[in-house]
Amino acid sequence: MTFRLFARRPALTYDMLNQRQLTLLKFRKHKLAVAAGFLLAGLYLMAIFSPFFAPYGKYERNLDYVYCPPQKLGFSWEKGVYAKGLKRVVDPVSLNSRYVDAPENDAPLGFFVKGEPYRLWGLIPSERHFFGVDFERIPDFRPGDETRYVYFMAGADKFGCDVWSRIVQGSTISLSVGLVGVFLSFLFGVVIGGISGYCGGAVDTAIQRVIEIINSFPQLPMWLALAAAVPSDWGPLETYFAITVTLSLLSWTGLARVVRGKILSLREEDYAVAARLLGASHPRILFRHLLPAFASHIIVTLTLTVPGMILGETSLSFLGLGLRPPVVSWGVMLQDCMNVKAVIDYPWLLAPVLMLVFAVLCFNFLGDGLRDAADPYASK
Repeated sequence: MTFRLFARRPALTYDMLNQRQLTLLKFRKHKLAVAAGFLLAGLYLMAIFSPFFAPYGKYERNLDYVYCPPQKLGFSWEKGVYAKGLKRVVDPVSLNSRYVDAPENDAPLGFFVKGEPYRLWGLIPSERHFFGVDFERIPDFRPGDETRYVYFMAGADKFGCDVWSRIVQGSTISLSVGLVGVFLSFLFGVVIGGISGYCGGAVDTAIQRVIEIINSFPQLPMWLALAAAVPSDWGPLETYFAITVTLSLLSWTGLARVVRGKILSLREEDYAVAARLLGASHPRILFRHLLPAFASHIIVTLTLTVPGMILGETSLSFLGLGLRPPVVSWGVMLQDCMNVKAVIDYPWLLAPVLMLVFAVLCFNFLGDGLRDAADPYASK
């Protein structure tokens, strides 16, 4: 008998793949969903390492550049890539200020430059930033010139804070609210919906009536009422968790309805009946045999719930009923846009809206791709 050590393995055909492989194959064909997944991974990577990716600190101010517009980039063989310098000029009659070109303030840019010291995750001290003004390339640089050579990629706000740096560091709060809120919604929806579908009878009727009562309330007024109940003297951490729980209390009902419907159709299947006859406990049948049968549908539902959580936090913070300064989030930053005149004169203050729309679209595209791939046997 001879053995072929390097025999070629037969090519896998569609019928030889298991459900997980089929789901992955179908998801990879959805190019927009795959791209959205990579972009979301980049957003969350930026949020985790936000002090490193932000050129300035979120509380770093420069009063010489109040309401500075976004700066343009330039290139020369002598300076390389640089930010075109600006200087604020105040009209002595009207006291209105405007910015004019100031070539003497051109700031050379670079990667992994030194900037404001920070502690990554509150533990690791560092002063390196992903990109920013490279002060080491400025001739005749003296201590104190940091306020002269600046780069505001997305402009500055009324305190002279870099809008882009605050967007990057505010993403830590805005994006994490969605994940924490979805985790709580997952617990409420799966447990309560599973019990409702598995037990049936009076228990199912009572739970469904409670869900209908919750769904009958207008969502935004309920958010406002629950957020207004948060004491104003609470710290940022307590307020953050209160807002997260508030959003979760009103978003678990949809998942509970989905879980209930699936459990009702699966609880009489042969494998569930066999487990029951073999003496398996009810919690084991529910959480070990029934719920894993449609885990992909639960993942899709959770993915499409995250944008609603992010929008909810942004809406409450924008209205002043959610997170409050000095906490930095996209909703808190948009409080500067409540004045129409400020939006007309300084449109770059709406930059957090662009990031919000971008994140929500990525989640929707990813959820759409997961929804198509959730049932790989639907069509070949």
